[in-house]
Amino acid sequence: DPAVRIAGVVLNRVAGARHEKIIRDSIQQHCGVPVIGAVPKLKRQRFPERHMGLVPTYEHQWAQEAVGAIAELAENHVDLSALAHIARIRHGAWHEQFPGAAHQAAAGDAEKGRDLTTPRPRIGIIRDTAFQFYYPENLDALVQAGAELVVTSPLFEDNLPAVDGLYIGGGFPETHAARLARNVTYRDQLKALAEAGMPIYAECGGLMYLGEALILDEGTFPMSGVLPIRFGFAQRPLGHGYTTLRVARPNPFFDVGLKVKGHEFHYSTIHECKLAPEHMAFDMTRGSGVADGRDGLCHNNVLATYTHIHALGTPQWAPALVQKAMAFRSCSA
Repeated sequence: DPAVRIAGVVLNRVAGARHEKIIRDSIQQHCGVPVIGAVPKLKRQRFPERHMGLVPTYEHQWAQEAVGAIAELAENHVDLSALAHIARIRHGAWHEQFPGAAHQAAAGDAEKGRDLTTPRPRIGIIRDTAFQFYYPENLDALVQAGAELVVTSPLFEDNLPAVDGLYIGGGFPETHAARLARNVTYRDQLKALAEAGMPIYAECGGLMYLGEALILDEGTFPMSGVLPIRFGFAQRPLGHGYTTLRVARPNPFFDVGLKVKGHEFHYSTIHECKLAPEHMAFDMTRGSGVADGRDGLCHNNVLATYTHIHALGTPQWAPALVQKAMAFRSCSA
């Protein structure tokens, strides 16, 4: 992209001093770009991995050790002064490069003018080692739209807190299937609220938790049963990459005809789905989705999808969820 200015390069997996000199001299001589660091091949992997990438910090206690080791590596092999200088000189162009930040700032200004006499709807965020994939901007967008966020967990709590809506993000329910299945009270409460019309938005791992069961090598584990769908598990990714969706059917949160962009990454398979195609809100123009080129399972005010969205790219989402939560609270009062 000719509009992208490369202000510096950090070499990675350098084999030794001679290797570094050859690459450094070639880049600086032929490209005119400064090399501000050369990181050697690592003799030890300090960030543990699993089938979908790194093991998240929610699940281990080694984060501080790993970050400390990488910080020491950077101090020894990267010109941090040059890096800081590059960051400072480019800062003025940041808002031009990321116009979404202006949208977020405007949303913050709108939040300042919110009627403080109106109670905020409480939106539960199921967040723990099983459900941990949330863009911070998505949570910020819900707050800016007027919500109070309440963190909850079926791994550590027997009961759902008093909430007016739920957002269930992605994660690894398959690695916690037995514990999720044992919490019958939480699952039953979630299903009852879904049947009562509480708005629920779920992505990937959240979609799996809303299904009837996870069928794994270790056995079959019942989930909340909100959606009549059962999931298996494959040895390779069945959805991986960017997605583009067209909202083709009525649903709780998006207008029909809207184009939505996101991404998907999952190893889960659809073992059985009793929902008819008309209960899937999205037609996939790019990506795998649930089945037959469709995604977005709907039931009452529930919408569950394999696609992860970002609030800055889909600004309709957060206000819609908050408004549905407010309506549910009014009807339940």
